[in-house]
Amino acid sequence: MFRGSMVALVTPFSGKGDGEIDKKTLRNLIEFHIKNKTSGIVPCGTTGESATLDYEEHDRVIELSVEFVAGRIPVMAGTGSNCTKEAVMLTKHAKKAGADASLQVSPYYNRPTQRGLYLHFKAIADEVDIPIVLYNIASRTGVNIEPETMAKLARDCKNIVGVKEASGSLEQMARMKALCGPDFDLISGDDGLTLPVLGIGGTGVISVVANVAPKDVANLVEAFDKGDIKKAQQAHYKLLPLIKAMFIETNPIPVKTAMGLMGLCEPLLRLPMCPLSDENLAKLKTALKEYGLLR
Repeated sequence: MFRGSMVALVTPFSGKGDGEIDKKTLRNLIEFHIKNKTSGIVPCGTTGESATLDYEEHDRVIELSVEFVAGRIPVMAGTGSNCTKEAVMLTKHAKKAGADASLQVSPYYNRPTQRGLYLHFKAIADEVDIPIVLYNIASRTGVNIEPETMAKLARDCKNIVGVKEASGSLEQMARMKALCGPDFDLISGDDGLTLPVLGIGGTGVISVVANVAPKDVANLVEAFDKGDIKKAQQAHYKLLPLIKAMFIETNPIPVKTAMGLMGLCEPLLRLPMCPLSDENLAKLKTALKEYGLLR
């Protein structure tokens, strides 16, 4: 079971232009997360700018993440694609590298039918014997994994063990949980819905805001698990303004900018991601200061 606060880790770059993978900073970020109670590392997702990593870089980030984590917490490698053959290739590499699980985003742009989604994910699960968590985010991919499709995959593919749900619909998430059964991990893919998702049987969150406030996100989930709902609610409401700031522009622009301001990594982004506008930079700085992350 994948539980707690798992971070959708940024990919740190160094140098000019597109930059190179900053190995030293990646190690430091992973140590920062382990020290601050993060319960899982998720490299090469949307926040990790996977769309602009070449194959060699993608594989290397996963290898380095596994190496630096050194078995202390799970590594769930982002290895999805809108090409089934490519997703299989990336997932095979992640298993070989020692990743504990794979995060598989829905195929984007080509917008498959529900049957196409089923066949895509089943082909990956059949090819690679590693726990797989599906990533449902129709706002980016253009297609929703319906609860019935999810349930069929959970029944037919024993290594499809959960979903990172970012549909924004608690009703859909509840239907998924009901259809897929108690052992199927429902993981929030939206920081603002972590507490409500826990309330309907979720196991945790794959978080963007945990890049800058890992302990607070971890404490929210921990408090809920211990039955201290009031403490979890307090953490939720404290985090909300910071979460809003993390999405003032397209992810990962704000969070990487925030990490640059905090000295956690260089705020280098790859095109077509571009620097935060001056107006939104001022708003982000205000949010970070009000939260206590910036002087």
